[in-house]
Amino acid sequence: MATKVRERPAPITLTEGAVARIEELMKDAPEGTSGVRLSTPRRGCSGLAYSIDYVETPEPADEKVETPAGVLYVDGPSLLYLIGSRMDWQEDDFTAGFTFENPNAKGMCGCGESFTV
Repeated sequence: MATKVRERPAPITLTEGAVARIEELMKDAPEGTSGVRLSTPRRGCSGLAYSIDYVETPEPADEKVETPAGVLYVDGPSLLYLIGSRMDWQEDDFTAGFTFENPNAKGMCGCGESFTV
């Protein structure tokens, strides 16, 4: 008897704004780009920051999240820090950028650039 494999839920959810921004990024992406990667490099005064970069070849540990706009890869080593997060795109007269509601974050620096878990 074959065992059914349950599909895993995506590690993060994306708002319509985030999907629209990924679509814009993919339209302007360098040739050979297969998607964008979300990672949490060590940076800032709280320790970790969010980073979005173009990806040509995904890393073996990357978690692939299909979106209507293209593929979002979540960096394997960052996955535990991001599970359950919600990614959005916010734009106003002064700033524009991805924002994150991260249930794993225990604190943020004053400028909002980095977080700690």
